[in-house]
Amino acid sequence: MLNLLFPKVCSGCNDLLLHNETILCSTCRFNVPLACHHRNNDSTFKDIFYGRFPVEQATALLQFQKRGITQNILHNLKYRNQEQISDFFGRWLGGELSEISEYRKISLVIPVPLHKQKLKKRGYNQVEGFGKAIAKALHVPYRDDVLLKLSKTNSQVFKERFSRFNPLWKEEGLFSLQKKEIIENQHVLLVDDIITTGATLETCAQQLLKATNVKLSLATIAIA
Repeated sequence: MLNLLFPKVCSGCNDLLLHNETILCSTCRFNVPLACHHRNNDSTFKDIFYGRFPVEQATALLQFQKRGITQNILHNLKYRNQEQISDFFGRWLGGELSEISEYRKISLVIPVPLHKQKLKKRGYNQVEGFGKAIAKALHVPYRDDVLLKLSKTNSQVFKERFSRFNPLWKEEGLFSLQKKEIIENQHVLLVDDIITTGATLETCAQQLLKATNVKLSLATIAIA
């Protein structure tokens, strides 16, 4: 009865899901553009940060396409209360990373935080399920109390494209490092929903690298 009143639809194309499908229909699952830099040692993601800060490993699961499946997926996740999308892709990527020795060296997963006002408005951090699922797959802790967002900003997907021309956007005051001792001597995986220029990840990394002997890897749902 519940499915009749509130039918489950695909997060990629909005078609009805079959009884054995979850989040994505079989067609979208087959056609969704994959990045998967971890599968073939593709350094595209990692190279974004060359000369900016040291990165151990970096990967994204999906390739963002404007007006395509990935845009629909991310819009449903961030703006249409489909929080379950985050866990779905975290389990997908986490399962793959758990089979790669370099990623099994990770000891802690930390999400890019939301400002408390945006968190209250949305009701959830869209990257939380993603990070928790990866942490579970890697058998490591997930901590969302290490980074704190101090300033409220607009959508990163669009604003990051102009961040390189706006030094104020990369001020250290945007994020703050809490409980520094938690990440000392740890290999941290910093996770987010999407990377464009990398400004947000870089600003978070600047805070995390203030701790002693921290190694840093990166993972996102999508890369633009």
